Amino acid sequence: MSLSEMSLMKRLFSGVAVAALAVTLAACSDDKKEETAKAPETSQTATSESASSTPATTEAETTTTASTTETAQAPAAEAKSVELPTADGDVDMAEAVKPGSLPDMTLGEANAPVTIVEYMSTTCPHCATFHNNTFDAIKTKYVDSGKVRFILREFPFDPRAAAAFMLARCKPANPAELSDASQYFPMISMLMKQQETWAAAQDGREALLQMSKLAGFTQESFQACLTNQKLLDDVNAVRERGAKEFGVNSTPSFLINGKRYSGDMSVDTMSALIDSML
Repeated sequence: MSLSEMSLMKRLFSGVAVAALAVTLAACSDDKKEETAKAPETSQTATSESASSTPATTEAETTTTASTTETAQAPAAEAKSVELPTADGDVDMAEAVKPGSLPDMTLGEANAPVTIVEYMSTTCPHCATFHNNTFDAIKTKYVDSGKVRFILREFPFDPRAAAAFMLARCKPANPAELSDASQYFPMISMLMKQQETWAAAQDGREALLQMSKLAGFTQESFQACLTNQKLLDDVNAVRERGAKEFGVNSTPSFLINGKRYSGDMSVDTMSALIDSML
């Protein structure tokens, strides 16, 4: 390993990476997460109270009671709605969908009526919440059906996040070549599901190496990927463009049909937002 490669590896896996997680945590929209977390509790409480307040009935009264209950519940179901998130600002989507320093990682039809561009950091816990709890359902419901084009872009807050993105971008068998969406998204999914294992590990290099081996990397290809200075520069350029041109300053942030939204969203919230644009 050359001196320049050793220097790059030290920068990616210095103690700064762990310390920078505090900055990442502050940047991930806490208020949005709390609102999302409270919603299911409200729903469950309401259901429990309704169930406990139903009086015992005789067999003869069962049919009438069930019919009355269904009738009473029907308007409530129809009235149920999800509050749409408030946009942080407007963006020029014609500019936003143009690729930057790296090819965009895209899922869905190019002519889909709704385009979502997500800026995320692999060490951001709220990004993990979105990808672990919301992304797959949105992909199945809207991306796979041709209603949404989804673009994922890098916004690393710390060196360890940048290293993870670099590994997602490299082909395991030939790290000199960039991966495609079929390799990139599964790697990101694995990193998000196992975020607690590697993001704050004392030995970040070893933790990421073990994760990467599951994706097909060897120690040699792992090292070759993470000593690619141009790739690191390009990943950081994606982040800088998002901040300067589209006003992204926290993760996850979403550019959706000309509007910018920040904070992770539940399946219901993002579904309602997409439906409002169809």
